[in-house]
Amino acid sequence: MPPVMTVLEARVTETQWERLRAAYSELVSKPFPPGLVETSLTQGAKDPEMWRIVTVWESPEVIEAMRAAGTPGGVLVFREVGAEPELTVHNVVVHRTG
Repeated sequence: MPPVMTVLEARVTETQWERLRAAYSELVSKPFPPGLVETSLTQGAKDPEMWRIVTVWESPEVIEAMRAAGTPGGVLVFREVGAEPELTVHNVVVHRTG
Protein backbone atom coordinates (compact mmCIF):
# COMPACT_ATOMS: atom_id res chain seq x y z
CA MET A 1 0.00 0.00 0.00
CA PRO A 2 1.31 3.47 -0.81
CA PRO A 3 1.51 6.14 1.87
CA VAL A 4 -1.38 8.50 2.48
CA MET A 5 -1.25 12.20 3.34
CA THR A 6 -3.81 13.96 5.50
CA VAL A 7 -4.23 17.73 5.52
CA LEU A 8 -6.05 19.45 8.35
CA GLU A 9 -6.78 23.06 7.43
CA ALA A 10 -8.25 25.91 9.46
CA ARG A 11 -8.25 29.68 9.68
CA VAL A 12 -6.56 30.93 12.85
CA THR A 13 -6.57 34.56 13.93
CA GLU A 14 -3.22 36.21 14.59
CA THR A 15 -3.90 36.43 18.32
CA GLN A 16 -3.86 32.60 18.44
CA TRP A 17 -0.77 31.89 16.33
CA GLU A 18 1.66 31.48 19.22
CA ARG A 19 -0.80 29.28 21.10
CA LEU A 20 -1.24 27.13 17.97
CA ARG A 21 2.54 26.74 17.55
CA ALA A 22 2.89 25.80 21.22
CA ALA A 23 0.06 23.25 21.09
CA TYR A 24 1.48 21.63 17.94
CA SER A 25 5.01 21.61 19.39
CA GLU A 26 3.70 19.89 22.51
CA LEU A 27 1.86 17.31 20.39
CA VAL A 28 4.93 16.40 18.32
CA SER A 29 7.22 16.27 21.35
CA LYS A 30 5.49 12.99 22.26
CA PRO A 31 6.21 9.69 20.51
CA PHE A 32 4.45 9.40 17.16
CA PRO A 33 1.58 6.95 16.92
CA PRO A 34 2.36 3.78 14.95
CA GLY A 35 2.41 4.39 11.21
CA LEU A 36 2.92 8.17 11.30
CA VAL A 37 5.83 8.90 8.97
CA GLU A 38 6.15 12.70 9.15
CA THR A 39 4.13 15.77 10.07
CA SER A 40 4.42 19.53 9.61
CA LEU A 41 2.56 22.63 10.73
CA THR A 42 2.39 25.16 7.90
CA GLN A 43 1.20 28.74 7.57
CA GLY A 44 -0.04 30.27 4.33
CA ALA A 45 2.55 32.52 2.69
CA LYS A 46 -0.07 34.71 0.98
CA ASP A 47 -2.82 34.11 3.55
CA PRO A 48 -1.13 33.91 6.98
CA GLU A 49 -4.39 33.09 8.76
CA MET A 50 -4.58 29.78 6.84
CA TRP A 51 -2.83 27.02 8.77
CA ARG A 52 -2.41 23.35 7.90
CA ILE A 53 -1.15 20.23 9.59
CA VAL A 54 0.21 17.98 6.84
CA THR A 55 0.90 14.40 7.86
CA VAL A 56 2.16 11.38 5.93
CA TRP A 57 0.95 7.97 7.09
CA GLU A 58 2.15 4.49 6.10
CA SER A 59 -1.27 3.37 4.82
CA PRO A 60 -5.02 4.07 4.88
CA GLU A 61 -5.40 1.32 7.50
CA VAL A 62 -3.13 3.24 9.89
CA ILE A 63 -5.34 6.33 9.53
CA GLU A 64 -8.49 4.32 10.23
CA ALA A 65 -6.93 2.76 13.33
CA MET A 66 -5.85 6.17 14.60
CA ARG A 67 -9.33 7.62 14.04
CA ALA A 68 -10.94 4.66 15.81
CA ALA A 69 -8.79 5.37 18.87
CA GLY A 70 -10.45 8.79 19.42
CA THR A 71 -10.18 12.38 18.26
CA PRO A 72 -6.86 12.85 16.39
CA GLY A 73 -4.24 15.06 18.03
CA GLY A 74 -4.13 17.50 15.13
CA VAL A 75 -7.86 18.16 15.43
CA LEU A 76 -7.41 18.82 19.15
CA VAL A 77 -4.58 21.27 18.42
CA PHE A 78 -6.83 23.36 16.19
CA ARG A 79 -9.74 23.14 18.60
CA GLU A 80 -7.49 24.43 21.37
CA VAL A 81 -7.30 27.76 19.51
CA GLY A 82 -10.99 27.86 18.67
CA ALA A 83 -10.71 26.58 15.08
CA GLU A 84 -12.53 23.61 13.57
CA PRO A 85 -10.29 22.07 10.87
CA GLU A 86 -11.36 20.53 7.59
CA LEU A 87 -9.75 17.23 6.64
CA THR A 88 -8.65 16.14 3.19
CA VAL A 89 -6.97 12.81 2.45
CA HIS A 90 -4.58 12.34 -0.47
CA ASN A 91 -2.98 9.22 -1.93
CA VAL A 92 0.75 9.75 -2.19
CA VAL A 93 1.77 8.93 -5.75
CA VAL A 94 5.50 9.71 -5.56
CA HIS A 95 7.38 10.36 -2.30
CA ARG A 96 11.05 11.07 -1.77
CA THR A 97 12.99 12.24 1.24
CA GLY A 98 16.60 13.15 1.84
